[in-house]
Amino acid sequence: MKPRSAPTFNYPHLLRRAGIIAAVSLAMALALVGYLFGAADGFFGRLFGAFFVFFWLLSVTFLGVVPFVSWAAANWFGKGWAESAPETNRKRRPAVATATVRKPTRTVTRSEKHHNP
Repeated sequence: MKPRSAPTFNYPHLLRRAGIIAAVSLAMALALVGYLFGAADGFFGRLFGAFFVFFWLLSVTFLGVVPFVSWAAANWFGKGWAESAPETNRKRRPAVATATVRKPTRTVTRSEKHHNP
């Protein structure tokens, strides 16, 4: 029988990331509830609800979706799929040496006799 290998989770790192997400969620919830409602009735209930929503969205995104996409890109497409783009076989255009010459605009003032009052 094979001995069990240690789990690959790094719990202190995961807890630190969850703490950072909780702090950011609390700051966002305080800003949102404070801006929309102030310190009126039901402040802590609204704060808890906003904190829970922000924490849930950020946790799912940064602890679930982003690592999964990184893993899927590395395992499904290979490690070198995004390292370098294939070179195109386009020919370079020669630099055009002739520049367009524009005539300067002429500003002419109207004479006094042609000016209608």
